[in-house]
Amino acid sequence: MKAVGFTEFGGPEVLQVLELPAPEAGSGEVRIRVHAATVNAVDALQRSGPAGSPEAQPPFVPGMEAAGVVDQIGPGTDTDLKVGDRVMAIVLPGGSRGAYAEQVVVPAESVVRAPHGATDVQAASLPMNGLTARLALDTLDLEPGRTVAITGAAGAVGGYAVQLAKADGLRVVADASEQDEGLLKELGADVVLRRGAEFPNRVRAEIPDGVDGLVDGASLGGLTARAVRDGGRVVTLRGFDGPGERGVVFEPIVVFRYARERAKLDRLRQQVEEGRITLRVAETLPAEEAAEAHRLLAAGGIRGRLTLTL
Repeated sequence: MKAVGFTEFGGPEVLQVLELPAPEAGSGEVRIRVHAATVNAVDALQRSGPAGSPEAQPPFVPGMEAAGVVDQIGPGTDTDLKVGDRVMAIVLPGGSRGAYAEQVVVPAESVVRAPHGATDVQAASLPMNGLTARLALDTLDLEPGRTVAITGAAGAVGGYAVQLAKADGLRVVADASEQDEGLLKELGADVVLRRGAEFPNRVRAEIPDGVDGLVDGASLGGLTARAVRDGGRVVTLRGFDGPGERGVVFEPIVVFRYARERAKLDRLRQQVEEGRITLRVAETLPAEEAAEAHRLLAAGGIRGRLTLTL
């Protein structure tokens, strides 16, 4: 099978087209004929330096989200899926084989049907990013009517967090650049404030007592405590776990915790079909141009997901 990966760490230029043996689905697993896979920051980290399981050997194939069709179900696998079903899946990068490949094997708990009416490219943008946003909001555990602030709200995870928070009945305060203000309002944010290091102060000017919780998709770190009420929580997506002030607690999350939460992934599918979640694709490139996709990601300013087709 064709895959895109690397045999040595480095910049985007190390990515190359590879010919690898097709994987076989074992017990409890499903094999997907991948039609689309997203490009995300974890892929770039994996490419740049040693990551994943220490026993993993090259060649390494990145990719944490895939969409396509089921083409094999492992023996004894308990699933309602069948060969030929259109699906999407979250793919853990811990080993050496990710989603940038014509075929990928995942646990049955990591794959669900693709949203009705969505293309493979659109469906691939949901599993990892949607589950990350879902985990962030579940960690905050705010009751309907409470207020949540979201930084990096125009990004892939941030945009889903805004829409999921609204679906949860929360009031949403989002950050945005001037050109993204309209987008955030379309996604449902109640209050949109200018992004940057001053965002926490702007939140306090708007909400003097502070918000009940905050999802820090922009990696503002300790600065975010200023925006949160006494005893509130900040969920961080890139590991920040510094000391809080006024009883504010920082809680780092990793999406791996939800990688086998099939019911939560399927609920995201349903919310797409209900019109509560908007699938956002920034640009689509053939897998052979994965290096260019990684360069675009590094340049920043991407709104939605870069996606590779296979």
